[in-house]
Amino acid sequence: MLIGCPKEIKVREYRVGLTPAAAMEAILRGHKVIIETNAGTGAGFPDQDYKAVGAEIVGTAKEIFARADMVVKVKEPQPVERQQLREGQILFTYLHLAPDLEQTKDLLESGVTGIAYETVTDRMGGLPLLAPMSEVAGKLAPQVGSWTLQKANGGRGVLMGGVPGVGPAEVVVLGGGVVGTHAARVAAGMGAQVTVLDLSLHRMRYLDDAFSSVFQTRYASKGNTAELIASADMVIGAVLVPGAAAPKLVSRAQLSTMKPGAVLVDVAIDQGGCFETSHATTHDDPIYEVDGIMHYCVANMPGAVARTSTIALGNATMPFMLALADKGWRKACADDQHLKNGLNVHAGMLTYDAVGKALGIDVIDPDAAMKK
Repeated sequence: MLIGCPKEIKVREYRVGLTPAAAMEAILRGHKVIIETNAGTGAGFPDQDYKAVGAEIVGTAKEIFARADMVVKVKEPQPVERQQLREGQILFTYLHLAPDLEQTKDLLESGVTGIAYETVTDRMGGLPLLAPMSEVAGKLAPQVGSWTLQKANGGRGVLMGGVPGVGPAEVVVLGGGVVGTHAARVAAGMGAQVTVLDLSLHRMRYLDDAFSSVFQTRYASKGNTAELIASADMVIGAVLVPGAAAPKLVSRAQLSTMKPGAVLVDVAIDQGGCFETSHATTHDDPIYEVDGIMHYCVANMPGAVARTSTIALGNATMPFMLALADKGWRKACADDQHLKNGLNVHAGMLTYDAVGKALGIDVIDPDAAMKK
C-alpha cells in the first residue's frame, strides 16, 4: 500500500501523522511511504530522518492526496484538504465529526473511507488512540489555565499554589476520566486545591483510593457543580462521550455566579465544548472573555508540545495503521471489532451512530457499509 502523510495546516499545528519509526515499520513490511517536505519539522523530525528509513519526500500535499492509498494525519482535514479526498482512499486521523456538520458533509461527498482515531476502542472499553492526547491535554490544562489566570491575561491574578499566608487557587475538574485525572494531578502538583466531579461512583471510588491525598472527589450533580464552580478560580472541562457532542455542563447564566476573572479551560472543545459559552480558539489567539470569565478553548492543545504528542500518538496508532496497510481496511476491520468502531464514513455513507444523532444524518450499520 502507498501510505501518504501531508504536513498539518491547522493553525499552529506542529504534530505529524507519521514518525520516522512508523514509516520504517511500514516500509519493512513492503509498503511505500511518501511524506510532504517539512511535515515532521515542527515535531523535530527533519526530512532526512524519513529519507534514512526509505520514505520518499514529495513537494506538496496535493501530490500526497493524489497518490496515496491511505492518508495518515493528526487533525481533521481542513476544507482545502477535503476537496482532494476521493472514493477508495482511506483517511486515518482524528475527525471529531459530531460538532462539525460541514466537515461531515464534505467527507460524505468525497466518498472517502474515514477511520477516526477518537472512536477506535480496546477490549477494556477504552479509547487507545485518544488516550495519549487526552493525557497530554489533561496535563497541559492546568498550565494554560494558570497562565490565563494571570492578571495580565485577564484572569483573577491568583497563583495556583498560593504562598505562606495566602491560600491556593481552587480548581474544579469536570470529569474524572483520562483528561480529568491528569489535569487534577498536575493542578494539585502545582499546589492548587482540587476537586474532581464525576457521575460514575465506580470511577470516584478508584480516584479516591488512588488519589485521596492529592485531590478530592464529588458527585457531579447539578447542585454540586453549581456550588463548586461559584467558588472556583479555574474550571477544567474534561468530559467525553465517545464520538458524540460533549454535554453542556455550565450555562451562560452560571457565569454570573463565578468570581470575576475566573478561568474556564475547555478540553472538550474538539467535540463542541462542555461550556455553553465555548467556541474553538487557536494557539495564535487562545483566550477570550464572556461576562467577566476568561475562556481557554484551543482545539488542538497537544500541538503545543508537538514532539511529545507526536511520539505518543505514533506509538498508539502504529499497530492499527499497519493492520490497515497489511490487510486493507475491510479485512482489518473485519478482523478487529475495535478498529471497526473507528469507521465513521465510507463511500458517501455515515457509519457512526453518535455522529448521526448529533447531526441528524441517517446512519448505515458498519457491517453493511463494509460490503459496499
